Amino acid sequence: TLSEPDLLAALKSEIAGFKVPKRVHFVADLPRNAMGKVQKNVLRETYSGRRDSPI
Repeated sequence: TLSEPDLLAALKSEIAGFKVPKRVHFVADLPRNAMGKVQKNVLRETYSGRRDSPI
């Protein structure tokens, strides 16, 4: 199982620091619509509390 500190450490060693996310949320399943596409608006509302936040 991958933990948040392990994931962030791995990302920091592979990509530029400004590209490393500040937060990571682990979820069992992503919300999908009838066509199977990820519902980004649901993720924004659930995890950021703001609708205008990029995901």
